[in-house]
Amino acid sequence: MDPEKVRSRKAATPFILVTLFLDVMGLGLIVPIVPNLVKQFVGGSSELASHYTGPLLASYALAQFLFGPVIGSLSDRFGRRPVLLAAVAGQGFDYLVMGFAPSLSWLFLGRIVSGLTGASFGTATAYIADVTPPKKRAASFGLIGGVFGLGFIVGPLIGGVLGKVSLQLPFFVAAGLALLNAAYGFFVLPESLTPENRREFSWSRANPVGTLTTLWRYPLVRALLVPLVLSQLAQRCLDSTWVLVNGERFGWDEQQAGISLALMGLATVLVRGGVLRPVLKRLGERRTFVFGVVTSALTLLGYGLATQAWLVYCIIPLGSLGGLALPTMSAILSEGVPANEQGLLQGGVTSLQSLTSIVGPLIANFSFGYFVGEAAPVKLPGVSFLIGAAMWVGCLGLSLVAFKAHPAKPREVVATPLTS
Repeated sequence: MDPEKVRSRKAATPFILVTLFLDVMGLGLIVPIVPNLVKQFVGGSSELASHYTGPLLASYALAQFLFGPVIGSLSDRFGRRPVLLAAVAGQGFDYLVMGFAPSLSWLFLGRIVSGLTGASFGTATAYIADVTPPKKRAASFGLIGGVFGLGFIVGPLIGGVLGKVSLQLPFFVAAGLALLNAAYGFFVLPESLTPENRREFSWSRANPVGTLTTLWRYPLVRALLVPLVLSQLAQRCLDSTWVLVNGERFGWDEQQAGISLALMGLATVLVRGGVLRPVLKRLGERRTFVFGVVTSALTLLGYGLATQAWLVYCIIPLGSLGGLALPTMSAILSEGVPANEQGLLQGGVTSLQSLTSIVGPLIANFSFGYFVGEAAPVKLPGVSFLIGAAMWVGCLGLSLVAFKAHPAKPREVVATPLTS
């Protein structure tokens, strides 16, 4: 590697990791805040808040889905540096917009812009690939996974504490961190993509729907598409209504919501970092997946029926074992795809996950809103979790059918699970 590229790598890797950490932490920072901020805008009604929170979360995911491939193609044309710096700075200004938002419409605008700027994850990953030798890329991508986990622990914890002081304060803190990081990157971040490796911008390559068609080409992947969708929707049912459900049932404030989310993040990181590999070695991918799915279904059932707050904290460790399901599903999907098309698979799965992040919050929040409203036949705040549990059961049944139709192929080395 030439000296310029070595210098580029040394300057780039810490910046990229910090950028991704701040992106994830910023997202986690406002998770305990947004539902209660919406609730404040609609006069304190949980029913009305859920009707707006679902579309608000969906708008963020929709922006990521539509603009992720566009931003990636722009970085291939103009280079990684300008796209990354613009995204980081845009994220900072966007947090300011949300912090000063005088109405729900401004909050929606902020989430859409946040989704657009947050769609730069692919560009950040490409930068790492540009400046890292092939033999060391796996380790670098492993660091990215660790940064994501850390961000989802630190973000909700800080957001919950700051949100108890003021619902706007977490936005301003996130804005300050993002803008400082953009200023730092402006002075230290070199360009990683050489002129000869750039290509013209093409709308056909920027098509977000095109990547989904790749999933249909492989029989095993095709057989697992519905289970994959159900698993992702079930996870969104949990994520998107956690604050509203527990606020309605137990009167949790922002700090309590943030602490519980941080504990969930910590437990999941510990399971995926310390438990996943030995369990995979002992049970194999498919049985590990089945164990994770059954555990996830029981976890959401428990969350949905919990009548005391302490029960929720008791269930969190069990729920972390359910975290074995999603990464193992990715490894199973890789069985049915040739080695030279794994990137296409990952792109298609990512697009599918984005779509479920649009639909899932709508299903979960509208269900919650109905069952806490006056028209509900029975008050059931945890209904979104029960719907998620039912989705996991459906995922299990259809996965077993797919496994029977497509027996596992023996492999000498278990594939490294993709991040979910």
